[in-house]
Amino acid sequence: MSALYDTIGIDYADLRRPDPRIAALIDAALGDARSVLNVGAGTGSYEPAGRVVTALEPSAEMVAKRPAGAAPVVQGRAEELPFAGASFDAVMAVLTVHHWSDQAKGLAELRRVSRGRVVILTFDPAARPWLTDYLPQLAALDEAAMPAIDSYERVLGPVAITSVPVPGDCSDGFLYAYWRRPRAYLDPRIRSGSSSFWLLDEVEAGLERLRADLDSGEWERRYGALLECDSYDAGYRLIVAG
Repeated sequence: MSALYDTIGIDYADLRRPDPRIAALIDAALGDARSVLNVGAGTGSYEPAGRVVTALEPSAEMVAKRPAGAAPVVQGRAEELPFAGASFDAVMAVLTVHHWSDQAKGLAELRRVSRGRVVILTFDPAARPWLTDYLPQLAALDEAAMPAIDSYERVLGPVAITSVPVPGDCSDGFLYAYWRRPRAYLDPRIRSGSSSFWLLDEVEAGLERLRADLDSGEWERRYGALLECDSYDAGYRLIVAG
């Protein structure tokens, strides 16, 4: 998966700017942790200020895109963390678990190197945001790639699971972030910021249906109530262990 992100990483930092409201939820979940390991750190999104952060990222392109002043980064994989046990007060992993080749091993590694909390932002593969009505293959991809929400506690122990509402003007362009800006999905540059679109072969038919429904007013008839909402439960979940 690091090879995929070596490609996506070319424009990733511009498309995936951390949303401050989501960042605040992650920061609060870290509690009083002083030292934090950020696994699958990418370009440094959601790395909390005021803590001693170490980043771990497999993609050389992503590492190269990290801004000046970002936390020190180690190139490596979640499944083989190059740290001794209980090295950090907390470990965080943001929208990355689905990229791991061995998810159970990666989760066990997070638990091993944390002497306190493990904080994970992920997606519930049972969720069905409206975009999956046009691109049902996204739901199939989610089910294949994302761990079931009830599976985390088998590795991490007792967990607290909370919904992470996606703001209507979310600045982070992850897959379902544009729920209130549906025309954004017709823009190939916007789609390039989500790994899911790089993994799908056939999206044009679904996108043409979306375009037609937007032009005819059918999309607004079916989903227009969402335009009155400030946020949307698209299926993103914050999982906290410890």
